[in-house]
Amino acid sequence: MPTDATIAGSVTPWPISRVAEQMLGLPEEALVPHGRHVAKIDRTWLRRLETAPQGRLVLVTGISPTPAGEGKTTTTVGLTDGLRHLGVRATAALREPSMGPVFGMKGGAAGGGWSQVVPMVDINLHFTGDFAAIAAANNLLSALIDNHVHQGNALDIDPRRISWKRVLDVNDRALRDVVVGLGGPSNGVPREEGWDIVVASELMAIFCLATSLTDLKERIGRIVVAHTRDRRPVTAADLQAHEAMTILLAEALQPNLVQTLEHSPVFVHGGPFANIAHGCSSVLATRTALATSDVVVTEAGFGADLGAEKFIDLKCRLAGLLPSAAVVVATVRALKYHGGVALADLQAEDTGAVRAGAANLRRHLQNLRDVFGVPAVVAINRFPQDTDAEIAVVREITAAEGAEAVEATHVPHGGAGATDLAHAVQRLLYESEDEVSYCYPQDADIVTKAEAVARRVYRASEVTWSATARRQLQQISADGYGHLPVCFAKTPYSFSTNPSRLGAPEDHVVDVREVRLRAGAGFVVLITGDVMTMPGLPRQPASATMTIDDDGRVSGLS
Repeated sequence: MPTDATIAGSVTPWPISRVAEQMLGLPEEALVPHGRHVAKIDRTWLRRLETAPQGRLVLVTGISPTPAGEGKTTTTVGLTDGLRHLGVRATAALREPSMGPVFGMKGGAAGGGWSQVVPMVDINLHFTGDFAAIAAANNLLSALIDNHVHQGNALDIDPRRISWKRVLDVNDRALRDVVVGLGGPSNGVPREEGWDIVVASELMAIFCLATSLTDLKERIGRIVVAHTRDRRPVTAADLQAHEAMTILLAEALQPNLVQTLEHSPVFVHGGPFANIAHGCSSVLATRTALATSDVVVTEAGFGADLGAEKFIDLKCRLAGLLPSAAVVVATVRALKYHGGVALADLQAEDTGAVRAGAANLRRHLQNLRDVFGVPAVVAINRFPQDTDAEIAVVREITAAEGAEAVEATHVPHGGAGATDLAHAVQRLLYESEDEVSYCYPQDADIVTKAEAVARRVYRASEVTWSATARRQLQQISADGYGHLPVCFAKTPYSFSTNPSRLGAPEDHVVDVREVRLRAGAGFVVLITGDVMTMPGLPRQPASATMTIDDDGRVSGLS
């Protein structure tokens, strides 16, 4: 099959105004153009859409990810095109890729084969400047904190207890822990500092949960950035930072509209990391898609343990959204990997390994059914080397869980290769009652909520807390935030906190090493294992294989 870049280059995108008008019913004046093929939706039109009838929401999630690949983004794109083939007014809602993974280990994140979102290069790199705006607003707050301390410190901020970090959107392990303010009195007050990647920041999480500029501003104002010497919380509003930060984010908050290779509309907006934040595209983009479509296909990052749990317990609960159905993406290759087959040996048929690895698939299906009450279909993202016998095992095991498994060949065939999957999703939507359960009661305390997720979703035997985490939890409760929902920062590769424990481990221990308050976003982050909020680059970064020619054509971003 041709490369992703070759395939994308063989298709002529429609002007984005045509996509908006023909696919969404939005006139040209509803758009803020960013070139011919990208546009934002003007906020005045966002207000007009608030009272429009809402479509049905479909979540694309997956089994626990492996190096063999699963293909949630390609499936989201393929399913959207497949539904359009059936005459359904379908739209996709995706996250914006972070340049950290793009230049690091993962590479591009705009789909692949004939299930891509275009313009691929723009989406993978600077796009409409949303991430740059988030970084600027985040770092403005950092500058205001340090300036306040330098200029007399009227709020009595304890420099040792400043929790707000600076950010940038590339992987840089050298910036995880640094000291700022060196060089004498004119350069400020020396203190320990650190940098996170933009997509791990609280501001990114807030950006994706905000429902309006006013809501964004109020959330930013609630951010706790530090504590005083007598342990009182200091917020961004105390520093009078929230108005200026909102000004920097005003244009970025308008959702971005692009298209698939088959011209289906796609909103690509926001990009919180799924193993650290809630891992979903923006609420505003989702609501805009729901107001202009009959079915919206959205993706939550990583497997259903991290992705679906946060999508439902955080995004849907906080925004009042209801998923009607879920698609769990699996590949035979990934199931064999979970069944103990080495990456180099995945080409050979091994139905026994598929059966063993399918324990992971069963667990995700059980969680969706028993914990959240969301009906699911399994999308078998078929590779050419998969055998009919292996596919039959996946179908058999899925059927035993009361679900349907459907082959999808959207990567080589586009929407036509996902029509069977689209039919299966339609059947679920027809049967769905649009009801959802949550993992824990809203009024429970943080420890109770953490134990509910760990036991019900991860199948852990207990949650333990480091001494540091206990102190932080005590402070969070003393500050009045002990009721907030929980957001686990955990390896995506296992139900446990040990990435090497594949399949469906049970009775493991979830050890919380750190607790971070995200008062503006409305949750607390529980950091487990060796998860980092500023990734490092691998030995061979993806950037090493990228090229650009004299005409500006970029290759190597697939």
